[in-house]
Amino acid sequence: MELSLDMFDSVMRWVVLPLAGVLIYVYNRQNQHHTDIEVLKAQHEANKIASDREMKEMKDTIKAIFNKLDTIEQALRK
Repeated sequence: MELSLDMFDSVMRWVVLPLAGVLIYVYNRQNQHHTDIEVLKAQHEANKIASDREMKEMKDTIKAIFNKLDTIEQALRK
């Protein structure tokens, strides 16, 4: 009986506990990576929305410039 308790203690101390520690470490790192990925996705989406908004503003500005040039051209032709 004494030998099996010593063996159980050794297995717990040198196999199970280190393995459990590694698993907990990997689990925590995986959760941190998941959080980092979600933050990066949110930043990417915000940058995409801002870029789309800027492109729309540029298109509107270019249209306004061309409209103004058209009115100037029409005024010069009269």
